[in-house]
Amino acid sequence: MAEMMVQLKVSEANPRDVGRGIARVDPEMMFKLGINDTGEIISLKGKRETVVKIMPTFPEQRGRGIVQIDGIIRENAQVGLDEQVKLGKIQVVQGRKITLSPLNILDKTMTDRAYLAKQLATMPVTRGDRVQITLLGTKKQDFRVVDIQPTGAVLITPQSTISITGEGKAADVRLTYEDIGGLGNQVKRIREMIELPLRFPRIFARLGIAPPKGVLLHGPPGCGKTLIARVIANETDAAFLHLSGPEIMHKFYGESEAHLRNIFEKAKRNAPTILFFDELDAIAPKREELGGEKQVELRVVSQLLALMDGLEERGQIIIIGATNLPDSLDPALRRPGRFDREIVIPIPDKIGRKEILTIHTRGVPLAEDVDIERLAFLTHGFVGADLTALAREAAMHAIRRFLPKIDFEQGILPEEDILALEVTMDDFLSALREIEPSAIREVFTEIPEIGFSDIGGLDTIKRILIETVRDPLYHPEVYARANTRPAKGILLAGEPGTGKTLIAKAIAKEAEVNFIAISGPELMSRYVGESERGIREVFKKARLAAPCILFFDEIETLIPKRGLSSGDQVTERVTTQFLTEMDGIEELRGVLVLASTNRPDLIDAAMLRPGRFDLTIELPKPDLQAREAIFNVHTRGKPIAKEVNLQLLAQEAEGLVGAEIASICQRASLLAIQEFLQKDEQDLEKLLIEEKHFIAAREGSTVDT
Repeated sequence: MAEMMVQLKVSEANPRDVGRGIARVDPEMMFKLGINDTGEIISLKGKRETVVKIMPTFPEQRGRGIVQIDGIIRENAQVGLDEQVKLGKIQVVQGRKITLSPLNILDKTMTDRAYLAKQLATMPVTRGDRVQITLLGTKKQDFRVVDIQPTGAVLITPQSTISITGEGKAADVRLTYEDIGGLGNQVKRIREMIELPLRFPRIFARLGIAPPKGVLLHGPPGCGKTLIARVIANETDAAFLHLSGPEIMHKFYGESEAHLRNIFEKAKRNAPTILFFDELDAIAPKREELGGEKQVELRVVSQLLALMDGLEERGQIIIIGATNLPDSLDPALRRPGRFDREIVIPIPDKIGRKEILTIHTRGVPLAEDVDIERLAFLTHGFVGADLTALAREAAMHAIRRFLPKIDFEQGILPEEDILALEVTMDDFLSALREIEPSAIREVFTEIPEIGFSDIGGLDTIKRILIETVRDPLYHPEVYARANTRPAKGILLAGEPGTGKTLIAKAIAKEAEVNFIAISGPELMSRYVGESERGIREVFKKARLAAPCILFFDEIETLIPKRGLSSGDQVTERVTTQFLTEMDGIEELRGVLVLASTNRPDLIDAAMLRPGRFDLTIELPKPDLQAREAIFNVHTRGKPIAKEVNLQLLAQEAEGLVGAEIASICQRASLLAIQEFLQKDEQDLEKLLIEEKHFIAAREGSTVDT
């Protein structure tokens, strides 16, 4: 059937290609196949033969001998990742009639055959293939191609007649590796542990080692632990048993342990099986912390330990545990033989957030003004579940805009309005205001959009901060080559109003990293140990959110000099805890501690040594040039009269700090507004901020009208 064949290794598809029937290969391979046009239909053969549209790979993927196909095509060809497939030319005709059978419960909007034909237009199919349609709001509908006319490989066009047989049944949408974003390294490690033993057990037998038996996934809620388990089960075609803690517990003596044994027996009968324990900390907490009244929990923990690594061989059962409280688990559970590898599922960084947003907006009609890169930057601290909710809320905002056009009596929305429905950037920004980041919700502070361009003067300090903060994040390979670690902490000192807090927010924006702002007094508690626990939790959240800037405002209230106040044990313990977190046994990776103070003489000397605060930057009072720059920043966009001389105002503001200059500009604006309203003017063009307003604002007087 094929004239020329090439053999390539299967790799994951680009997230934007999922569901489009696209296979991306190196342009050199396209030349070997004699293909000149992108989008040409070819045969792709694994254990089964299917058809795909061929496209060139992106430059960074070339020269690797791979073909990038999504999970749907992998299922149609019956191949897995890293397996080999053959590609070749094939004759394709236009499909006259295609019969589809829904694989999940059919959505009512899917009964429109013309709509289906438009959604599936230019999709190549053969009999037995699975196809997927994504609706607004990222909802997916799967179909199986049960019959095509004419027979063979066909191309669906808007003129094709689509018919549907059956109504489908309740089933989860089949998930693939392309549905996971921002967790490439973690997924790779999990595949090594789970997919290889299930698909190629003979490799382990040849090496004479027992395959891994369990993986513990831990990370904040919503970061993708359960999703990874479901994807692994789908990709390996293993049986999948999902259990949560409460469903194991029974009120009768011995029933909980018997239920657990029955679960393992069921897993053995259906082997190979992936047994997924969600919220594992509820099933197996630390036994030493369980009192005498909690005998059921004690027995369940012991039974689970015995089943996971007892005298009886477990067989081809791989256990995945998920928890967001790994320190609450019984230590006996965390040894090799039970859980062979522990993998941290982190909060996604900006690149990861962009991947996740791309996945969740895959089938959404986006307006041209939607900037995914910008949204990825704005969503500091968002985990995958938050970003899913963001995409859904944005779609709901788009729907609300079209509600007035719906005829509720008939329940009909005109076809042209459905096709015009788009999700805009404003929809995403409106949704963003409604969703809080769950990962660092307790300590998260929303940052105003303040950059270095919004700060007048301080040019030398801006340059030092860019070199110290941004460069290590953007060029880690340079620091690794020089075997040099970046600064761990920076202390900003200076008089009140010189711009310490402002420049901390600006460097977070310039570096495009997560930003956690903490005020010293909010961590202090009257209960013993609570203040120290607060410090530990803040640093723990910062490590999870890395790369991250952890900003402590007025730090002298948190870590004052020890020994000055007799009997104040709380502040001494807090200071000691802070010192340990900054430069203790556990390394602080990807976290820069930024602090501000106007009383550096009150800070404990141990905190100011290199290795903790490597750099102390004194923010001076602004000079003439800086004052003029500050006036320029704070009068930007204001209706300033032509005779106003900012340079002269800067000269007369000698000795003032940035906050005082900002206050003068604000006061001058208010005085101009009051004068305008008193004159009862209607023409807004006559609203001008004049020199007399600035003089009155500086002197604290009113303007004579």
